[in-house]
Amino acid sequence: MNSPLHIRHVQVFPLAIPMRFQFEHAAAARDTSDSIVVQLAAGAPYAHYVGYGETLARPYVTGESPSSVIEDAARIFAPLLAHFHPTTFADALEFIEALPTEDDGRVITAARAAIELALIDLVGKVFRRRPADITGWMGLAGFGEPGCLADASYSGIVAGNSPAKLRGLLRLQRCYGLRDFKIKVGNQGWERRLAWTHDRLKSLLERQLVTLRADANGAWSLVEANEAIELLERCGVCALEQPLPDSHDCDLPYLAEQTRCDLIADESLLTLGDAQRLIELGAVKVFNIRIAKNGGLMPALRIARLALSNDIDVQLGCLVGETSILSAAGVGFLSACPKVRFVEGAYGRFLLRKDVTNRPLRFGRGGRIARPSGDGLGVVVNETALRALCVNPPRSFPI
Repeated sequence: MNSPLHIRHVQVFPLAIPMRFQFEHAAAARDTSDSIVVQLAAGAPYAHYVGYGETLARPYVTGESPSSVIEDAARIFAPLLAHFHPTTFADALEFIEALPTEDDGRVITAARAAIELALIDLVGKVFRRRPADITGWMGLAGFGEPGCLADASYSGIVAGNSPAKLRGLLRLQRCYGLRDFKIKVGNQGWERRLAWTHDRLKSLLERQLVTLRADANGAWSLVEANEAIELLERCGVCALEQPLPDSHDCDLPYLAEQTRCDLIADESLLTLGDAQRLIELGAVKVFNIRIAKNGGLMPALRIARLALSNDIDVQLGCLVGETSILSAAGVGFLSACPKVRFVEGAYGRFLLRKDVTNRPLRFGRGGRIARPSGDGLGVVVNETALRALCVNPPRSFPI
């Protein structure tokens, strides 16, 4: 490569994509995806290359919002991109990994994720590389292709406010071959939904043909979580995600002693520093890694490496409403990470009424998924569809 790669301009697309049904949990309810897509256009002589990244911002997760992501893209990241001039794949990765995860003490991992993924997509196309190729440069021993992609099975969801609807949806997912299921708890009516779920899955749970895990989204106090444990265990729940608010992580060791359920950290786990802190705490058995939450693919892989090297399982999570861009990043993670316990996301048109790629990416029977064949993230974004789904005109930042 003789000429350095540089960014000509940045565009940020705030989306509003209708979902097929409403998702509810203790922290929020939504029936529309508010994804944010970042487009990076390369300058000459690579002007035909464009990279795309995506994020979702949740105030109750990282403290960020869609509007703060857009402002951070303009104020923090666009000026940095003016200094992006790599001539090799390694040069590009060195720049990408140095992108900040905080600004004046404020976490900006959701904003970072969109920029990082767009850069990985762009440089992958220019240098003809795939996401798993970054692990060699990162020095992650045991990571890299083929990862665990061939063995990974995406999870199903428990949803429905009536026994018939909930059981019907579970039946459909079982017919599709899904074996891992997740139920939201801590919100109104969770006890009866758990009972309906147990009634439907009881024999399968007893024969260990399926698994059931619960996610409280930090809704409980220590007393409430302790009181819920008996019902959770009686209904076959094997793992409990974020039972307490992240400000009460110090209570997790006590809770871990009271239950056979493995505790999963989610909202408590934003940065590599959080991962180290939780490891030292010694109560959590699983890290829920979400690419948009944790700042992108490179931080997610570093957290996964730290977890596995300390005998902590990895869950690849998602944020409700991800398009095929983030789903492709998730596939890249699976192509690099040697082991995952649970996998979420890649619902595609099962959940979203529309998507932004020419060929929406979603899991197939048995929860299996195939890796996109292209360079970069591997998916082809349809800019016409992208613009049609914008809730506001895209923001453009020349570099």
